[in-house]
Amino acid sequence: MIFNSLTFLVFIAIFFPLYFNTKGKVQLWLCLLASYIFYGWWDWRFLSLIAISTMIDYSVGLVLDKTEEQQKRKRLLVGSLIVNLGFLAFFKYFNFFIESFQVMSESIGITPSFNTLHIILPVGISFYTFQSMSYTIDVYYKKIAVEKDFIRFATFISFFPQLVAGPIVRAKDFLPQFQTVKRFNWDRFNKGTGQMLWGFFKKVAVADSLAPFVDQCFAAPEAFSSMHLLIGVIFYAFQIYCDFSGYSDIAIGLARIMGFDFPDNFRTPYFSKNFSEFWQRWHISLSSWLRDYLYIPLGGNRNGVFNTYRNNMLTMLLGGLWHGASWVFVFWGFLHGLYLIAQRFVGPPFGRFMNAIRLPQVGKDVVNMLLVFFFTCLAWVFFRSPDFATAMNVITGIGGLEQFNFGSVINKFWVVKGCILVGLLLAIEIADFQLDFAEKILNKPAFRVVSFASILWLIAFFGSFGANSFIYFQF
Repeated sequence: MIFNSLTFLVFIAIFFPLYFNTKGKVQLWLCLLASYIFYGWWDWRFLSLIAISTMIDYSVGLVLDKTEEQQKRKRLLVGSLIVNLGFLAFFKYFNFFIESFQVMSESIGITPSFNTLHIILPVGISFYTFQSMSYTIDVYYKKIAVEKDFIRFATFISFFPQLVAGPIVRAKDFLPQFQTVKRFNWDRFNKGTGQMLWGFFKKVAVADSLAPFVDQCFAAPEAFSSMHLLIGVIFYAFQIYCDFSGYSDIAIGLARIMGFDFPDNFRTPYFSKNFSEFWQRWHISLSSWLRDYLYIPLGGNRNGVFNTYRNNMLTMLLGGLWHGASWVFVFWGFLHGLYLIAQRFVGPPFGRFMNAIRLPQVGKDVVNMLLVFFFTCLAWVFFRSPDFATAMNVITGIGGLEQFNFGSVINKFWVVKGCILVGLLLAIEIADFQLDFAEKILNKPAFRVVSFASILWLIAFFGSFGANSFIYFQF
């Protein structure tokens, strides 16, 4: 079931009255049942994966709580990780590893014969697997108390607002919130509805309006002018941002109405002035997960400069692989690892250069933001492309500067519409970032009604209502 569908609207219309008129264990059972219906609507067969992962990590947590022997605790943790990562490796990476091995073997003159399997990737497996793993790891290191209530734990793993595309919520932040009965609250409803509407605007109006132009560019880049391809790459940067942050906004808003508080998953990432800041603003739940469960255990920024760079690169490479079973995703991660390392070398002298030419602070910030956005878009080319050949065709097509004028652009209506929507998005985000616009508006009934009506009108006027799946469903 996807948020931007009539089925989902019917689903929550039935769910909310039942949810707010129950309490205690009944409310928990209802939430768990709704979560399994929500996920099973796509393919009920994959409910078994969530159920197995839930039962194993719940059981491992209980045993870890009663075990003091370090070797036994380590074996329990390793067993849990093998099961979770085993599911992920099989469903997401089995064919990728087989095909990569075949290509590598053929490059040295060996022609092995392997058959790939027709494996369907379960929606959201990367998200709920990481969420479940973080619980077991935290229990192992005694950072959190074990959860002894199975229904509460099962609901934590399968909670439908963020089940299939995040944000990845930590047990220490989420599990305690299940201990109180959730009652309908107008303030939560207003703020949650506002965030959901903003998320629907990002997805249905902005992302889905940019998608046809972007798809056209990456389907046959050799057929278009440099200007056409450049606009396509910029549009993709905003498409993926609005698609994914839109899902996060809907999930966070929905959870808020239900009485739960989730942390932000995006904070205006394209206003970042360096790549460290970018990863503190983009997909925050994943970047913080990789930091805490991969980068820091690898050694973080301890043990010298070389090890710091190595850990940065390994973290970003694995972050790229997390996104998909393709070498273009790995290369995307490599580029971001390279950016994080390069900024340590280039940043200080570049800062001194801007000081030397007496550039005002606002000018420095704008230059830095444009540079970060440029290199982010360069990396997005590989992320979006189905293969390296397509990515290089896009890059060389732009770099050739052939027909670098607006007259060479096809489907100008799509471009004008996209520019209006991106401009509107940026204007509202700047206003909210500078003035805390959303918080002030939502606290005033008259402005709230006008704002909600305006967003609904924008969605109706600009929106694409084909129930397009969210991009991150494939990850």
